[in-house]
Amino acid sequence: MKTPFSVLSVDLGAESGRVMGISFSTQSLTVEEIYRFKNGAIRTPEGLHWDILRLWEEILQGLALAKRRDIHPASMGVDGWGVDFALLDRQKTLIGIPYHYRDSRTNGILSKAFQCIPREDIFTHTGVQFMPINTLYQLLAMVLQSSPHLEIAETLLMIPDLFHYWLCGFIGNEFTNATTSQCFSPLTGTWAYPILRALGIPDHLFQSIVPPGTMLGTLRPEICEQTGLSSIPIIAPATHDTGAAVVAVPAQSSPWAWISSGTWSIAGVESPTPVIDSRTLALNFTNEGGALGTWRLSKNVMGLWLVQECRRIWQAEQTEPLTYDELTFQASLAQPFLAWINPDHPDFLPPGDLPARIRTYCERTHQKIPQTRGEVVRIILESMALKYRWIIAQLEQVTGSVIQVIHIVGGGSKNRLLNQFTANATGKPVLAGPAEATTIGNAITQAIGLGYFSSVAEARAWVRASFPIEAIDPVETERWNEVYTHFYQRMKEDENIYL
Repeated sequence: MKTPFSVLSVDLGAESGRVMGISFSTQSLTVEEIYRFKNGAIRTPEGLHWDILRLWEEILQGLALAKRRDIHPASMGVDGWGVDFALLDRQKTLIGIPYHYRDSRTNGILSKAFQCIPREDIFTHTGVQFMPINTLYQLLAMVLQSSPHLEIAETLLMIPDLFHYWLCGFIGNEFTNATTSQCFSPLTGTWAYPILRALGIPDHLFQSIVPPGTMLGTLRPEICEQTGLSSIPIIAPATHDTGAAVVAVPAQSSPWAWISSGTWSIAGVESPTPVIDSRTLALNFTNEGGALGTWRLSKNVMGLWLVQECRRIWQAEQTEPLTYDELTFQASLAQPFLAWINPDHPDFLPPGDLPARIRTYCERTHQKIPQTRGEVVRIILESMALKYRWIIAQLEQVTGSVIQVIHIVGGGSKNRLLNQFTANATGKPVLAGPAEATTIGNAITQAIGLGYFSSVAEARAWVRASFPIEAIDPVETERWNEVYTHFYQRMKEDENIYL
């Protein structure tokens, strides 16, 4: 390791964003939160959007605060969620307000896509799971609606790409986020032009693809003046937040799986190559790009969005703050296995009264109906853990390896009840942490771009040395096995519900 240094990581999540300072010293690293701000959907008469200009202003405030704290970063980079995008016109000006992936314009879109091109052909070209939120189907919805935005657009940038453009002027698409779109082909290493053309999507929108660790440029002079920072390099991290989080998984040897736990939960394994075959098609797995030539074979689970949206509804009913810790405590006291849900049922994707939708689901499936907040949250957490087992079993089937340990990283790794449920449901030991995996992975990729690390394995050793990792062993596995038998049947019935 060369002289100690620091970088700035801008991490944009669905519920909040952060500007973080990460310091690298001798064989360890530390994380400092500089500025945190809220994020979320805004609704206009046209639909559900991201407040992209407010996010930009929040990022600039965070950078100015870093300067006031006398932080001198060697570089900075932005990561965020996948699939959503911004369109620019021929003058590189933002067109409209970027849509939120939970907007209803893609309702029923998959069947319309399959009328144009078979499902099998889309998967063969892209290797990505079928979800109506994918960039491909958002663009198809615009085609079918004859969107004037699409007619004048010249450039498509994923959300972190947009902020990198505004920071340093670079126009391009970073690899890991591009692979979330279902517009990219792992077979060719570029955009899936046959799929785009079959769906009538203008292929000139898509830009050159750059790998994580690429130096994109330096901070624009006007932003240096506004924030007080010097003209630091802008380095693309793994800009998809899951891709960044997996970089920071403190794994060593033996077959291991990871769960990036947050608003979404994504469960998967790291692979040297994409796995695109009839098995992954049938199981609706996704192949998304990682850092330094790695791939992530994984599947999405609706995640803690279910608790977040329940909390939002309940918070409107009272004046006192309702914390996640309080809800988790109430869940710990609730009756075990009162009922279960498929976390990924389409009813749970849009914003709205999720407690009522969960009760309706339980009634429709002839189960006991939860009455208290604790019962609702416990049903969510138990169902998430059971769904994790479903996915882990499928990963073992596809890879032919028996997974020995599950690493849970991200903000959701702080939920000890969910971690214990995950160990119980899967019958496998769980290692939880670090909670700031996305920020750490962002910083590590920048450090690789700066030449401080030669491999992800080397950087992961630093993560193990720098952050406490909690080990959780499974208990009550016989009871969980019994419940899983019934859950498995429900999942088989719902397996192709999006298709």
